[in-house]
Amino acid sequence: MDGGNNSGEVTSWLDQWAQGDPAALDHLAPLVYDKLRSIADNLLRNEAPDHTLQPTALVSETILKLLDLHKVTLNDRSHFFAFAAKLMRRVLIDHARRLKAAKRSLPARLPLDSELGWTESVNEQSLDLSAALEELEVLDASGVRALEMRYFLGCTGEETAALLGLSASTIDRSLRFSLVWLHGRLHPKD
Repeated sequence: MDGGNNSGEVTSWLDQWAQGDPAALDHLAPLVYDKLRSIADNLLRNEAPDHTLQPTALVSETILKLLDLHKVTLNDRSHFFAFAAKLMRRVLIDHARRLKAAKRSLPARLPLDSELGWTESVNEQSLDLSAALEELEVLDASGVRALEMRYFLGCTGEETAALLGLSASTIDRSLRFSLVWLHGRLHPKD
């Protein structure tokens, strides 16, 4: 994760936002946009190639969700990005659920029309992964946090250990367990 020259400024705006200043997010957004865009790119790499949400739209949806939160305490820049990555993942899951629900309610016959170019396949893997992560969180909450930091947020092992306040070897063990558990849950016949 990049350190950035503006980390003190980001933390200052986060503090103001936590104290209830809604305008603080207006100042914060341009400072964090590039990193949020990078996180969105990473998350969308795991989605279907014809996914209708683009990185810019995912960042915008995330910022809108942040605006809906009236008072959130995010300790620093790293905590903010971890929280934002989780919100983005939630946006993608909600998007997949809406598409899946819409498909169930489609009429039996669809008129052939060029206006239907927006339909896409629902990425069932995203929903399965979300359910599996929720199950795993009951067994190993810090393992799920470590997975989110490493694979969704793009932190290094050392950054993940520092952010979670654990040793690098504990993070490695937790990641190995979590990955093996997830593989068994998502691919039971392998």
